[in-house]
Amino acid sequence: MLPELDISHYLADHSSERALEFVDQLRNTCHGPGFFYLRGHGVDEHVNIGALDIANQFFALPDTEREAIAIGNSAGFRGYTLLKNERTNGRIDWRDQLDIGPEEPTPTLTAEDPPWCRLRGPNQWPDSLPTMSSTINNWMAQMQPVGLALMRALAVALGQKINYFDSRMTPDPYTRVKIIRYPPQPEQGGSDQGLGLHNDTGIITMILQDSVPGLQVMSEGKLVDVESRAGTFVVNLGEMMQAASSGYLRATAHQVVSPPPGKQRISIAYFVNPRLDARFEPITLPADLVGDASGGQNADSNNPVHAIFGKNQLKTRMRSHPDVNERFYADVDSNVEWQNLK
Repeated sequence: MLPELDISHYLADHSSERALEFVDQLRNTCHGPGFFYLRGHGVDEHVNIGALDIANQFFALPDTEREAIAIGNSAGFRGYTLLKNERTNGRIDWRDQLDIGPEEPTPTLTAEDPPWCRLRGPNQWPDSLPTMSSTINNWMAQMQPVGLALMRALAVALGQKINYFDSRMTPDPYTRVKIIRYPPQPEQGGSDQGLGLHNDTGIITMILQDSVPGLQVMSEGKLVDVESRAGTFVVNLGEMMQAASSGYLRATAHQVVSPPPGKQRISIAYFVNPRLDARFEPITLPADLVGDASGGQNADSNNPVHAIFGKNQLKTRMRSHPDVNERFYADVDSNVEWQNLK
């Protein structure tokens, strides 16, 4: 069972004794299992319910309406991903989803700009759900201060000043949201892979999930089911924090298995991310932490963790969405050694 952490005292006064206890718990949890339930976050439950409700309305739209805002239209990987049109570890994920990011105009770029600059741009919203953008943007606005508070608590947990990461988070952080549906698979021929085993590539992920189970976390060599728990988000760290802490903090592998026949699972993932050009070099850790920092790189040498966030982000996006690659990244070889990519 995952630990449960209460951030309310930290949000009220980050210098209080109870807040410092939270920082200790956060450090121990992110060094250990790497996943936890977060309570006391202050996000209005009605806002969470509204976000899940609009997600269900979106997936109830006719296929043609969802496909009209396909992710293949967007160099920024914004929009709808059709069922069976995303891959993890080379296998098809049995899910469909809507990717949302900061609402921005399409950037004007030159040949000198690195390809990850193309990740900027506008979102795509369904015409028949005019309140969807405001509902999701309202949810994102309530999530943002929680994410920043976690970043500041992690800085202190690693022996740094509370504002150590702040300059990387402003202005214009590349916050992302995935609104995800996991439908049941065919009874014959289904693989049960809703989402394949993977690590997140960013900083922090906060997951709002409905009551249908499916999320599994790798813990001590075994996959552990993560049940839904009212009033909480499920939180985990990404590769950038693993690399920045030289492996003291963990980007824990996880997956989602498909629900049983007759059910579907809805989750909304909020990715706490910095600016695309932000660099996360290894932190000089306190002496008492150094001995437990095993190294920040992934074991797979073909999947390096890059110091520049945009570079690390594009690495994974290109591997997951060949349709976007074909239209917008044909000049970028996804099979090159990624350390040679600007």
